[in-house]
Amino acid sequence: MGKWKESLNLITLILHFAWVSKFHSVHYGRFYGQRSSIFYVSKNMEQIKFIDLFCGIGGFRIAMDEACFENDLIPKCVFSSDIDPFCQDSYEANFGHRPTGDITKVDEREIPDHEILFAGFPCQPFSIIGQMQGFNDIRGTLFFDIARILKHKRPKAFVLENVKQLVGHNEGRTLKTILKTLQGLDYHVQYAVLNALDYGLPQKRERVIIVGHQQPIMFSFPSPVRPFKPLSEVLEKQVDKKHYASDYIKQRRKQKHKSAYKLSIWHENKAGNICSYPYSCALRAGASYNYLLVNGERRLTPREMFRLQGFPDSYRIVVNDSQARIQAGNAVPVNMVKSVISKLVPYVAVSMDMSLVLREYEVEYAKK
Repeated sequence: MGKWKESLNLITLILHFAWVSKFHSVHYGRFYGQRSSIFYVSKNMEQIKFIDLFCGIGGFRIAMDEACFENDLIPKCVFSSDIDPFCQDSYEANFGHRPTGDITKVDEREIPDHEILFAGFPCQPFSIIGQMQGFNDIRGTLFFDIARILKHKRPKAFVLENVKQLVGHNEGRTLKTILKTLQGLDYHVQYAVLNALDYGLPQKRERVIIVGHQQPIMFSFPSPVRPFKPLSEVLEKQVDKKHYASDYIKQRRKQKHKSAYKLSIWHENKAGNICSYPYSCALRAGASYNYLLVNGERRLTPREMFRLQGFPDSYRIVVNDSQARIQAGNAVPVNMVKSVISKLVPYVAVSMDMSLVLREYEVEYAKK
């Protein structure tokens, strides 16, 4: 009966496409796993091209897709890159094409033109730092590859993401060099430390977001959105026994700590201190195996970790549990960067009505 129902749904969808195509062009925004989201767009809708560097498993891409569709724009990823083969597998399984590998070996002249550049670049210690020479200071770092692409391709805007520690790295000189380099490429640059917990996700995850635009614009970072999603909507009801900690670990945790919350995620820091909250502390790719435990008893499942980062359930997890944990720990929080992109796209698209943006700016200015 299930196969017959699937066949009937497929036939209905094909007939629906045939009917719709007489009046509209059809564009799909997401096709993650077994569920697709179909969006109907008129042929004159504006297309926004972007590239996805250090793309990981596609958090920026999902955020861009959703932000564009909510603003009647068509997102088009024209280039993606990540050196990790497991991330490439996940990206290909969910978006239909495999990212290019090592970005340091890609000629910037071969990258297609685009309006926005996204990059969640690794935070490397700069080998030459403190001289404040801008572009020359960053050679030998992966940020250099972002800069050389910006210099040659000149997209209208970019959004970069990195760990919160970048702000204080090398007494702040690393961030100053990054900002000076971007400004030297004739971009107007702003940065802020944002927390995923402030944008609907039950995860305390602070990240530096750097936004740049060719023109001086009235961009402001998005205001916090509360409350965050409750853990009851993130945690799975049926969980495999393999995710449970040993009796010894559970007993030790519960001897040390008693939670004030009925449903919580327990966090053990490097000193062995335990705390619990109705949300998760930051997922970390390199954390100890039992770093986070639901109610002090079990580890998060791969799907739960992806949910904490804002990935939809339709996103296919095609790697083993260990790799899924690494991928979730390295991913960008979708909801958080979507909020940033939604504030930026009106300054990139030429077809959007700016009156709402100006009105919002007037309201924010009046509050001050």
